[in-house]
Amino acid sequence: MSGSFSVMPIIWALVAVFVLIVIIKNICIVPQATEFVIEFLGKYKKTWTAGLHIKIPFFESMAKKITLKEQVMDSPPQPVITKDNVTMQIDTVVYYRIFDAKLYAYGAVDPISALENLTATTLRNIVGELELDGTLTSRDTINGKMTTILDEATDQWGIKVGRVELKNIIPPAEIQNAMEKQMKAERDRRETLLQAEGHKAAAITRAEGDKQAMILEAEGERDARIARAEGEAKAIFLAKKAEADGLRALKEAGADAAVLELKKYEALVSMSNGKASKIIVPTDAVNAVKSNVIFSETTGIGDVTPAAPEEPTFEKPDECCERFDN
Repeated sequence: MSGSFSVMPIIWALVAVFVLIVIIKNICIVPQATEFVIEFLGKYKKTWTAGLHIKIPFFESMAKKITLKEQVMDSPPQPVITKDNVTMQIDTVVYYRIFDAKLYAYGAVDPISALENLTATTLRNIVGELELDGTLTSRDTINGKMTTILDEATDQWGIKVGRVELKNIIPPAEIQNAMEKQMKAERDRRETLLQAEGHKAAAITRAEGDKQAMILEAEGERDARIARAEGEAKAIFLAKKAEADGLRALKEAGADAAVLELKKYEALVSMSNGKASKIIVPTDAVNAVKSNVIFSETTGIGDVTPAAPEEPTFEKPDECCERFDN
């Protein structure tokens, strides 16, 4: 009896330790953005989300660990034939995430491999309807079509395709050479057009400058003529005013008719301006001048002709004195 009592506590202790180890082993902590697919005796039971879970030992098993984060699948370059029979290499990048762990675990044997093959076949179908130029210039169209087709096809696998991008489009070497020559010709054409536009703009600018210069020159000449005309008019006005003032002064001084007639004669002389002109002098003016001349010679008044200088007289030396001096 004493022997049996000594063995039982050890057995119970071992059993307790074993149960504790089994419980610890079946405690699972699911990380954030991760789901575990749990099977009960080989049949799908439930999906564990993030948190603490305890698995029934020996009956429940974890079939698959699935991340819900967005993933990237970079497909290798695929040979694709365009509508105009040009073979090119195109590689794609697919952005996807798993939205249903159960469908992802049981929808396909290898969902990622299935997605790669579906991407390649879809790309061939879409590019096969386009020509080379359309393929090179329709990246957005191809990306949109592939995203729509792949997203609809992978719903049954629990995969959500967010977007598809064409990473590289590599045409054959001869096509690349032809494209480079075409691009060079296009650049040369644009350069020629730009040079022509530059020459045209320069010619127009020069013509506009010449036009403005001519306009400014004409305006300057017009202003100069106006200034000269105004100056001449002012000079004539001042001359006439001075003449009128002189006549008014003579009149106020009581000048007689003879003096006035003389002034008329001086005016006629000034009108000739030293040129060979015929001036018809009225008889009364001639008579007045004669009277004034006789009056001036008689009285000496008004005679402005200076008197002739007297000839100098020199004394003749005495010859007799010169002999004695010698």
